[in-house]
Amino acid sequence: MRKRSVVFALAVALCLMASEGFAAVNLKLGHAINEEDVFHKASLKFKELVEAGTSGAVTVTIFPNAKLGDERNLLESLKMGTVDMGIITGGPIINFLPGFGVLDLPFLFSNPEQAYKVLDGPIGDKFKKDMEGQGWKTLAYGERGFRNLTNSKRPVAKPDDMKDLKIRVMQNPIYIDSFTALGANAVPMAWTEALTALQQGTIDGQENPLNVIAAYNINESNKYLSITRHAYAPNVIMMSLRTWNKLTPDQQKVVQESADAAAKYNRDVDNESEAAWLQSLKDKGMQVTEPDIALFRDAVKSVYDKYEVQYGKEIIQAILDTK
Repeated sequence: MRKRSVVFALAVALCLMASEGFAAVNLKLGHAINEEDVFHKASLKFKELVEAGTSGAVTVTIFPNAKLGDERNLLESLKMGTVDMGIITGGPIINFLPGFGVLDLPFLFSNPEQAYKVLDGPIGDKFKKDMEGQGWKTLAYGERGFRNLTNSKRPVAKPDDMKDLKIRVMQNPIYIDSFTALGANAVPMAWTEALTALQQGTIDGQENPLNVIAAYNINESNKYLSITRHAYAPNVIMMSLRTWNKLTPDQQKVVQESADAAAKYNRDVDNESEAAWLQSLKDKGMQVTEPDIALFRDAVKSVYDKYEVQYGKEIIQAILDTK
């Protein structure tokens, strides 16, 4: 009798969910970063809002630390629908959608506000449509942030200081070309591999936003930090298009609104915490250098010459002119 009561109660609950426009769904959300990072905080915010907005009919299970694969593998899994959602750094996306790489040009963005206007405007909307052709539903642009250089060898104040440094970069041709133009030995590899390489000393350094440098204690292997802000990296809160199309309109609405709020939360955390991250790295013994950015801009002109042919001067100039 008790078993029948439990079954009856479950059936009633499912009927109530259906009457409210929600069917029970669990979304698997993967990212490649640890639980201290803002990616994970944004994931938790998204989970909180989705589950509250659907009264628990849609739940979110988060898989950090590349448990579902590194970012390139996550993108493949999202295409196939074997993973429902991901928060992905912008860089690896250009391996599938080359046009997105225009955002990775060095020293393209001067401040966060410029980046937000570009991403949240017509240019960002076009990329969202392009990503649907890859099998991804782009929900919102969060933030990885402005990237800075660390290394174990010496302070970097000018491009000449980068000569022959082995620097890990994302698996992204623009990053490879940019660091090569600056005189470094660019070493593309997945982030999970880079951590081991830093500890073993097989690479000299890496480049990432301050939040990553702090979250992964890069100070333990790299003494020198240069505030180059050489590239702005968004992240993309995305869903497999296959999963998106299975959701009801009511579920889609909650998921979209929750992703928008999580992206804003992500950006706000970055902006409010940047000074604290920098101070914590100084307190841990990192030697911080403020380089002459004009010298670095001059050194990467060849990168612009190369990629203007691919992307077109118009879109590059439109981004540069955004205020």
